[in-house]
Amino acid sequence: MEEFHKVRRLPPYVFEQVNRLKASARAGGADIIDLGMGNPDLPTPKAIVDKLCEVVQDPRTHRYSSSKGIPGLRRAQAAYYARRFGVKLNPETQVVATLGSKEGFANMAQAITAPGDVILCPNPTYPIHAFGFLMAGGVIRSMSVEPDESFFPPLERAVRHSIPKPLALIINYPSNPTAHVATLDFYKDVIAFARKHDIIVLSDLAYSEIYFDDNAPPPSVLEVPGAMDVTVEFTSMSKTFSMPGWRMGFAVGNERLIAALTRVKSYLDYGAFTPIQVAATHALNGDGSDIAEVRNVYKRRRDVMVDTFGKAGFEVPPPAATMFAWAKIPEKFRHLGSLEFSKLLVEKADVAVAPGVGFGEMGDDYVRLALVENEHRIRQAARNIKKFLSTADETMHNVISLNAHR
Repeated sequence: MEEFHKVRRLPPYVFEQVNRLKASARAGGADIIDLGMGNPDLPTPKAIVDKLCEVVQDPRTHRYSSSKGIPGLRRAQAAYYARRFGVKLNPETQVVATLGSKEGFANMAQAITAPGDVILCPNPTYPIHAFGFLMAGGVIRSMSVEPDESFFPPLERAVRHSIPKPLALIINYPSNPTAHVATLDFYKDVIAFARKHDIIVLSDLAYSEIYFDDNAPPPSVLEVPGAMDVTVEFTSMSKTFSMPGWRMGFAVGNERLIAALTRVKSYLDYGAFTPIQVAATHALNGDGSDIAEVRNVYKRRRDVMVDTFGKAGFEVPPPAATMFAWAKIPEKFRHLGSLEFSKLLVEKADVAVAPGVGFGEMGDDYVRLALVENEHRIRQAARNIKKFLSTADETMHNVISLNAHR
């Protein structure tokens, strides 16, 4: 039977091919070190779990909740933005709780997109940024991910040559997968461009608290004067508080856009389970020590990965932020593309990574490495990769040419 229309619009899910290989290898007894999926392994802080356990004892919290988020949670998110970014938000009209930032993006796409609307989207980028709009009937025009002067000429060309004129621009800094970080000056230029051309800005700020070294904390685009006129920003508690399975995120910003998202959500869900929302409120109102510890763990893992992988012959540039490293495939294997190289790492090194092409065709020379295994396991992954790289000429000469070119 013919596939349904919206399903046909979606490309094959690249990551599933690696996942199948990974599952098959594990079924055969292999110990796969999984650096592929960005699924935080750290436990949710005890105080947050304790608050959930306390609140869940009250049967009144077992009823339907509020789709837009309970008032205390929205106030806590507004207070977080005031503390962290100096941005004032009205929790009644400029904040809505989402079931993670991924759901927020997808439902915002449903709320604002008409068939054929053009969306400016970085390439490579987190898949929902593009796929959410594809499923809503939009058309994706790929843009640069580099937050520098190279970012704007393609935007200008898109405005001149896209019919209809672009509806929205997606930005994601710190970036998943590339780990690029934007400055406030860059955001000022983005907002000036968006206001000039009447374009909506959708900012994914899921990694605002995962930054390293002496780098300044990543800014919010809403810090820019006038940004509130055209912008909605999405955040998540998944990485900041090690709460991925809790599915708690937020959209904040322009009242008209937040109202549209809130209305769509009201037809689709009753919000997160109330005890989860109360526990999330408790987390946001905390002293920040939990966030600092998460940041320190990822920094130690990053440093171990950069050091040990580099010694193994696989150079990994140290990311300034996020829980990911974005590494170019070793030259000898680059002609294979990121999917085939990722498969080889599972089969020959017992290491799983995310192929860069899964984030867009401009990522095909790279793989994404997630800092979701402990330091011991990262060192073991480096040893496995070193062995694979050092013996590839002998062990793979009858499997695949390492001198071919794409």
